[in-house]
Amino acid sequence: MYGRSDEAWDQLASAGLKFLVERAQLRKVTTYTEMNSVLARRTGLPRFDFEQADERAAMGHLLGLIVERDYPETRLMISALVHYLGANDAGPGFYTLAQQLGLLPKGSSATVKLQFWIEQVNSLHKLHARS
Repeated sequence: MYGRSDEAWDQLASAGLKFLVERAQLRKVTTYTEMNSVLARRTGLPRFDFEQADERAAMGHLLGLIVERDYPETRLMISALVHYLGANDAGPGFYTLAQQLGLLPKGSSATVKLQFWIEQVNSLHKLHARS
Protein backbone atom coordinates (compact mmCIF):
# COMPACT_ATOMS: atom_id res chain seq x y z
CA MET A 1 0.00 0.00 0.00
CA TYR A 2 1.27 3.47 -0.92
CA GLY A 3 4.35 1.82 -2.43
CA ARG A 4 5.53 0.31 0.85
CA SER A 5 5.67 -3.34 1.87
CA ASP A 6 3.79 -4.82 4.82
CA GLU A 7 7.15 -5.21 6.54
CA ALA A 8 7.92 -1.51 6.04
CA TRP A 9 4.50 -0.53 7.45
CA ASP A 10 5.13 -2.76 10.46
CA GLN A 11 8.54 -1.14 11.06
CA LEU A 12 7.09 2.35 10.67
CA ALA A 13 4.15 1.64 12.99
CA SER A 14 6.41 0.16 15.68
CA ALA A 15 8.89 3.03 15.50
CA GLY A 16 6.08 5.59 15.32
CA LEU A 17 4.30 4.23 18.38
CA LYS A 18 7.56 4.17 20.36
CA PHE A 19 8.29 7.78 19.38
CA LEU A 20 4.80 8.99 20.28
CA VAL A 21 4.95 7.26 23.67
CA GLU A 22 8.29 9.02 24.26
CA ARG A 23 6.67 12.36 23.40
CA ALA A 24 3.79 11.64 25.76
CA GLN A 25 6.23 10.74 28.56
CA LEU A 26 7.81 14.16 28.09
CA ARG A 27 4.34 15.78 28.03
CA LYS A 28 5.04 17.03 24.49
CA VAL A 29 3.43 16.89 21.07
CA THR A 30 5.17 16.64 17.71
CA THR A 31 4.72 17.73 14.12
CA TYR A 32 4.30 15.64 11.00
CA THR A 33 7.70 16.97 9.89
CA GLU A 34 9.49 15.93 13.08
CA MET A 35 7.82 12.52 13.10
CA ASN A 36 8.81 12.00 9.46
CA SER A 37 12.47 12.76 10.26
CA VAL A 38 12.51 10.54 13.34
CA LEU A 39 10.94 7.62 11.46
CA ALA A 40 13.46 7.87 8.63
CA ARG A 41 16.36 8.02 11.09
CA ARG A 42 15.14 5.16 13.29
CA THR A 43 14.02 2.78 10.54
CA GLY A 44 16.36 3.66 7.68
CA LEU A 45 13.30 3.79 5.41
CA PRO A 46 12.70 6.69 3.01
CA ARG A 47 10.95 9.78 4.33
CA PHE A 48 7.40 10.58 3.33
CA ASP A 49 7.38 13.30 0.65
CA PHE A 50 4.74 15.73 1.87
CA GLU A 51 4.84 17.56 -1.47
CA GLN A 52 2.93 14.56 -2.89
CA ALA A 53 -0.74 14.07 -1.96
CA ASP A 54 -0.39 10.28 -1.85
CA GLU A 55 2.57 10.57 0.53
CA ARG A 56 0.56 12.83 2.85
CA ALA A 57 -2.20 10.21 2.71
CA ALA A 58 0.38 7.52 3.49
CA MET A 59 1.38 9.34 6.70
CA GLY A 60 -2.30 9.46 7.62
CA HIS A 61 -2.53 5.73 6.97
CA LEU A 62 0.48 5.18 9.24
CA LEU A 63 -1.09 7.18 12.05
CA GLY A 64 -4.22 5.05 11.68
CA LEU A 65 -2.11 1.90 11.99
CA ILE A 66 -0.47 3.27 15.13
CA VAL A 67 -3.85 4.04 16.70
CA GLU A 68 -5.05 0.52 15.79
CA ARG A 69 -2.11 -0.93 17.75
CA ASP A 70 -2.42 1.32 20.77
CA TYR A 71 -6.13 2.07 21.17
CA PRO A 72 -7.29 -1.36 22.43
CA GLU A 73 -4.97 -1.03 25.43
CA THR A 74 -5.19 2.70 26.18
CA ARG A 75 -8.62 3.66 24.78
CA LEU A 76 -6.91 6.85 23.57
CA MET A 77 -5.84 8.07 20.14
CA ILE A 78 -2.09 8.53 20.40
CA SER A 79 -2.09 10.21 16.97
CA ALA A 80 -3.51 13.27 18.80
CA LEU A 81 0.11 14.10 19.59
CA VAL A 82 0.86 14.84 15.90
CA HIS A 83 -0.10 18.20 14.41
CA TYR A 84 0.79 20.43 11.49
CA LEU A 85 3.85 22.66 11.78
CA GLY A 86 2.65 26.07 12.96
CA ALA A 87 -0.79 24.76 13.98
CA ASN A 88 -2.22 23.87 17.35
CA ASP A 89 -4.63 21.15 16.31
CA ALA A 90 -4.75 17.68 14.80
CA GLY A 91 -5.32 17.04 11.11
CA PRO A 92 -8.73 16.18 9.63
CA GLY A 93 -7.89 12.47 9.48
CA PHE A 94 -7.66 12.42 13.27
CA TYR A 95 -11.26 13.58 13.60
CA THR A 96 -12.48 11.20 10.90
CA LEU A 97 -10.89 8.26 12.73
CA ALA A 98 -12.34 9.49 16.05
CA GLN A 99 -15.79 9.44 14.44
CA GLN A 100 -15.20 5.95 13.04
CA LEU A 101 -14.22 4.76 16.52
CA GLY A 102 -17.40 6.31 17.95
CA LEU A 103 -15.45 8.77 20.08
CA LEU A 104 -16.66 11.94 18.37
CA PRO A 105 -20.16 12.54 16.98
CA LYS A 106 -20.37 13.17 13.24
CA GLY A 107 -21.01 16.83 12.46
CA SER A 108 -19.27 18.03 15.62
CA SER A 109 -18.51 21.74 15.72
CA ALA A 110 -14.96 23.07 15.58
CA THR A 111 -15.19 23.83 19.30
CA VAL A 112 -16.25 20.27 20.17
CA LYS A 113 -13.47 18.86 17.98
CA LEU A 114 -10.86 21.09 19.61
CA GLN A 115 -12.06 20.13 23.09
CA PHE A 116 -11.91 16.44 22.15
CA TRP A 117 -8.35 16.84 20.84
CA ILE A 118 -7.24 18.68 24.00
CA GLU A 119 -8.76 15.95 26.18
CA GLN A 120 -6.94 13.26 24.18
CA VAL A 121 -3.58 15.05 24.47
CA ASN A 122 -4.00 15.68 28.20
CA SER A 123 -5.09 12.09 28.83
CA LEU A 124 -2.13 10.72 26.86
CA HIS A 125 0.28 12.90 28.82
CA LYS A 126 -1.27 11.76 32.10
CA LEU A 127 -1.22 8.07 31.09
CA HIS A 128 2.42 8.09 30.02
CA ALA A 129 3.79 10.63 32.52
CA ARG A 130 7.07 9.59 34.05
CA SER A 131 6.88 9.33 37.81
